[in-house]
Amino acid sequence: MSFYDDNVLPHVINLACGSKPILRQREKIVPQAQGRILEIGMGSGINIPYYDVNKVEKVWGLEPSTGMRKKAKNRVDAAPFDLEWLDLPGEEIPLDNHSVDTIVLTYTLCTIPDWRAAVKQMRRVLKPGGKLLFSEHGKAPDVAVQAWQNRVNPMWMKLAGGCHLNRDIPELLKVGGFNIKELDTLYVPKTPKIAAFTFWGYAD
Repeated sequence: MSFYDDNVLPHVINLACGSKPILRQREKIVPQAQGRILEIGMGSGINIPYYDVNKVEKVWGLEPSTGMRKKAKNRVDAAPFDLEWLDLPGEEIPLDNHSVDTIVLTYTLCTIPDWRAAVKQMRRVLKPGGKLLFSEHGKAPDVAVQAWQNRVNPMWMKLAGGCHLNRDIPELLKVGGFNIKELDTLYVPKTPKIAAFTFWGYAD
């Protein structure tokens, strides 16, 4: 882990993922979570205030980055529900089969190196009838924007902790065995267009 990854990158990601337009997207998704919840890529704990305490039995926060877990400490300590860290990558979810009622996936699937293994792990731990709630940025529908996403992506990944600009999020979830039940999209405002196209909804 480099100094940049452990000390600088968590602040950069927290700022980028905590802009007002992105927070509005989180508000649409996170309050729907219920029961025993697994949040993939909890990061700085930015979603914690959006959970509906009356619906939450427990939250597992999966986050492999030491720097992000440090940044989340105050939010985690103040969480009004049972919250347990899982300090492993998304490809290695240490939970039993069908043990989770809801998975929360916000601005994370863009970054997981082996997305295929991670989505299959999510599929494994989600109960039948459970929901995967997602809000993610990725591949834009406009050819000109896609071209810029592909052009900028190699450098972007180096600066943004492995984040891909051009992943087709719904397709990744489908390949991993999920059925998309609800899907909305838009370019979030006040965000560079190459990183602004957002998918949100739920899958089972």
